[in-house]
Amino acid sequence: MGKKDKRWVLQRKKDFYYKLAKKNKYRSRASYKLLQLNEKFNIIKENNVVVDLGCAPGGWLQAARDIVGEDGFVAGVDLQAVKPLEYENVVAIKGDMTKKETIEKLMELIPSKADAVICDASPNISGVWEVDHTRSIELTTIALMTATKLLKKDGNFVVKVFQGSLFNDYVALLKNYFKKVQTTKPKASRDVSAEVYVVGKKFLGKPFDKNLKSPILKLIDFEAIEGEKEDKEKIKIIEGVEEEKGLMIKRIKELRKEKKG
Repeated sequence: MGKKDKRWVLQRKKDFYYKLAKKNKYRSRASYKLLQLNEKFNIIKENNVVVDLGCAPGGWLQAARDIVGEDGFVAGVDLQAVKPLEYENVVAIKGDMTKKETIEKLMELIPSKADAVICDASPNISGVWEVDHTRSIELTTIALMTATKLLKKDGNFVVKVFQGSLFNDYVALLKNYFKKVQTTKPKASRDVSAEVYVVGKKFLGKPFDKNLKSPILKLIDFEAIEGEKEDKEKIKIIEGVEEEKGLMIKRIKELRKEKKG
């Protein structure tokens, strides 16, 4: 273990919410972020049906179950397999939330359309801030698309977003689908973290519109998501991480020029 790794382990052991999560048997300190968000915005209520997008390792599943109680239902999906929880009304499946078959499986599992869709997922971190921010915006936009399929009218949505040049555009995009949109950073978020949570209250019941005038939608490969491309076109292998970063930064610069124009 290198010096940097040792420092990280020591910092984590001193972290208040990490210790609290260990004490209360939560799988992640992030559980307290959801509990704090819910205390402030009343996103999830007792007996609700909740879907957690990007649910590994399960900390938000646990917190959501604590809120909905025995008569609610919590379903989660993640690309990784999630160790089952001991509750009968909590289930997690392995799958890709962009895939039609995953949405269909979730709809089969939940007893009704969701009262709340929650997402604490993060993109793969490259270390280049503009790239990571843009990946976060892509991920959270896909989460929004998924939420519009799963939510009942007047349902709620909360999602983690990295701050950056497209953050305000993302907030503006949510305002097309929710009566009220707010941003916040719970106390359990680390001070050094650039994460912000966007809360959408009272879903308007509108399907996702990929033709809206938003710079963010130019980042999304709708054909790949909707299955309109052949498999070989869906996955574009870019050799070398630096080349991928360069392409992403180029896309960001093009979007900035369009916004200024």
